[in-house]
Amino acid sequence: MRIALRKMLAIAYSLPARSFLTRVPVMFTRRLLLWFYAVAALGVRLSNSAHAETPLWSPHRPLTAPSPVVEPIQFLTQDASLYCPPCELATVGSTPYCDCSHPQCNSGASLFNEPQLQVHQVPINPVAGAVAQSSVFELLPDDVIWHSYWAGAKEPRTSGLVFNESSDDLSLLDVSLGGRTSLLRNAARNQFGQWRGWEVQIEGAAILRLNLDEDWDFDSADFRFGVPLILAREQVHWKLAYYHLSSHVGDEFLERNMTLDRINYSRDVIVVGASYFPVPAVRLYGETGYAFYDEEGSDPWEFQFGLDYAKPGPTSLRGTPFFAINGHLREEVDFGGNVALQAGWLWRGRTGRVLRTGLHYYNGKSPQFEFFDRFEQQIGLGLWQEY
Repeated sequence: MRIALRKMLAIAYSLPARSFLTRVPVMFTRRLLLWFYAVAALGVRLSNSAHAETPLWSPHRPLTAPSPVVEPIQFLTQDASLYCPPCELATVGSTPYCDCSHPQCNSGASLFNEPQLQVHQVPINPVAGAVAQSSVFELLPDDVIWHSYWAGAKEPRTSGLVFNESSDDLSLLDVSLGGRTSLLRNAARNQFGQWRGWEVQIEGAAILRLNLDEDWDFDSADFRFGVPLILAREQVHWKLAYYHLSSHVGDEFLERNMTLDRINYSRDVIVVGASYFPVPAVRLYGETGYAFYDEEGSDPWEFQFGLDYAKPGPTSLRGTPFFAINGHLREEVDFGGNVALQAGWLWRGRTGRVLRTGLHYYNGKSPQFEFFDRFEQQIGLGLWQEY
């Protein structure tokens, strides 16, 4: 091909003063052949470079034609966060999901089968497409490995729950102001995006109860503070934690109930717990707590278990459905306790923070431990922000 182009260029310069080709001036004919030569030579160069090996995600590779092998990958969050430039893969467990906002993304396209950016539920090839990280120390990372139990009444979060308490026919509002954050981490994700390493967290919450039937009177509050140590081994996460909880009755409740014998419910607890992800969308958990110090109504042992379900990964504005169930058994009520169910709609950000709204049902002993031995049945609506 190159020899033919060179011969064509030689012909262009050997033309006589007047070309026999439709009497076109020689200068124009030469320029036309030179342009043809330049375009053809460029085509040959591009054709040859198409078969040459280039680095993955090279700056010379166009964004609209990503490589079938995705690397490097930067892992960011617990529930959902593989980044692969220019598209963002989000994963929990072994299945990535993508909700990339890149304007050139096409929803549902396979990154490994089609030359498009958007990926949805595409298995990673552990040899060609997955990259494991080395463990690194991080101070105050943006996300957390261990998340609060969605239906757990005493979990640190920011939330509002309005409900009817049917046993006394009361309209109540339970408000939680708190959350959890990671202080120190030495961990990394494996080739499937699963955490492996350890993390120290800090958690806290004020859990208030307001009586809507009494002009939003403040009835009671529980205060919780804790320090969990998390050990992550891919699908299984372990928790060793300390927490303090104390309960207090509101002044306005005391004014309405002058004969109330107030108690100083308080406990300091060591907790051992575990979470297991059989599939990325399902979390099973259980924990045992023993109070080495308890006061006025609190007894040492407690057990908690449950299930959280929702599609993993960051969501679009449309969100995704969720379901959660939690059981909490306590020695002070003869190992009775409560069961809570929640279902509704969920939105998740790229750091794993979750916003949920939906229906709430609770049956059992009161989650306000100033009234720990009272029975409550709650039916209501909630808005929860989880960490």
